[in-house]
Amino acid sequence: MKQTSIIKVHTGYCHKNMLKDLEALRYYYPELESINIGQSVLGRSIPAVRLGTGPNQLHYNGSIHANEWITTLLLMVFIEKYLEANRNDSSMDGIYIPELFRNKSLWIVPMVNPDGVDLVQNGFTADNPFYREVLQANKGSTNFQNWKANIRGVDLNDQFPAHWEREYNRRETNGQAPLNYPGPSPLSEPEAKAMADFTEENDFQVVIAFHTQGEEIYWGYEGLEPPESQSIIEKFQKVSGYKAVRYVVSDAGFKDWFIYRWRRPGFTVECGRGQNPLPLSQFWSIWPQASSIMLNGLLSI
Repeated sequence: MKQTSIIKVHTGYCHKNMLKDLEALRYYYPELESINIGQSVLGRSIPAVRLGTGPNQLHYNGSIHANEWITTLLLMVFIEKYLEANRNDSSMDGIYIPELFRNKSLWIVPMVNPDGVDLVQNGFTADNPFYREVLQANKGSTNFQNWKANIRGVDLNDQFPAHWEREYNRRETNGQAPLNYPGPSPLSEPEAKAMADFTEENDFQVVIAFHTQGEEIYWGYEGLEPPESQSIIEKFQKVSGYKAVRYVVSDAGFKDWFIYRWRRPGFTVECGRGQNPLPLSQFWSIWPQASSIMLNGLLSI
């Protein structure tokens, strides 16, 4: 019998930690489906897990930005608690989980950017094939706390084909950088391409990308968001207290592309407040809002 939580919230959380925890979750919860949707630049796997067996599909993801790795932990804790509630025929926040499990299929990609997360968490050594380029992009510093990009210095949330050229021209950087470089072309990076292919291959009705920080939820793009996005964001705002922001001057993000491509509800949730990477001491103060959004996302279709 499972005595304690598998996912521990007391240390830095990189790709190796996630894979170990996913293996343990699959062992204890055989109903957890897991696939790899692609590989990072350095060959790390990008797992996706499926919660539920129903026909209505949703998608959540985290750690598109490297120094926002606490979002991976938020999603991993949610995965475990959701599986536990389903196993125990119980509820989360008054929401009966087995019914959701039967009717919905939630696909979660906990860590889109494993190379970047590992760089922020653990630094790197001279045998890394991108050692010279990364150091140059980081202006010679080995402090990577401000690093959002993948290992090639490309911001993965500027990579999607929703007015990418406009985003490229807006950004001040035109080469490898810790943040805000959209890359040489849309979907040039394997992590972004894996996410795009995975999304194209599934029939997601709603997507949510989890970021930090700001306690805001971005929910519109170019007026292309469908009418139902309004009622969903009002619910998210009510359960989280986060501020709803319909439009910002930004293109080529995952949420932007999903709305642009399918005219379906897409959201970017900025969890917590402070300076990235948010400290783990904030985790349990962020958790109630983030988990409420995750649960109510499942109720939105």
